[in-house]
Amino acid sequence: MKSRIIMIVGSLMLIAVFFKPIWNITLEAPQYPIPLGMDIYIDRFEGANDEFDIKNINLMNHYVGMQYIPESIPEFKSFPYIVGFMIALGVILGITGKFKLYLGWFVLMSILGLLGLYDFYLWEYDYGHNLDPHAIMQFKNPDGSPMGFQPPLWGTKLILNFTAHSYPRAAAFFLGGGMGLTFVAFIVGFFENKKKKLNL
Repeated sequence: MKSRIIMIVGSLMLIAVFFKPIWNITLEAPQYPIPLGMDIYIDRFEGANDEFDIKNINLMNHYVGMQYIPESIPEFKSFPYIVGFMIALGVILGITGKFKLYLGWFVLMSILGLLGLYDFYLWEYDYGHNLDPHAIMQFKNPDGSPMGFQPPLWGTKLILNFTAHSYPRAAAFFLGGGMGLTFVAFIVGFFENKKKKLNL
């Protein structure tokens, strides 16, 4: 049945998150001819344009009191298991052919994706607002409150003389495409089941 194959293929597309970056944050400034960038994988951070990108970003952060980008965060330990479970579950559902459960998988994965984005936002907020009060350089808003340096969750934002870009990368598109296919599998399964009943 086509719905089973589509469900299995859609689920397996999520494997890309183990090999490709999910998100990218890039910082452009006049003093950096080559922008500084950070690729975010399911289990690590990596420099996007140079192996020293994260080190250089951390050096800048130090002057304004921002936190260092860590080598790891707690989520990096759990995310691979969650995604791995969803891949296995999707394949099993595809094999069994219970198309109604395809929709349940899609809804659950959508919720997990939204929770992941929210968690990413919270990390960015803390990263950009939880500043060291004894930093070498301190910047204030017009009302006198400390200036935040939170990069955008999605899009482009001017932070001092830096232009910060934050956009999804390859794995995010595989993730979205795979989820889309599982929804298509549900629709196809619905019509396959309807046709089967009509032929009885």
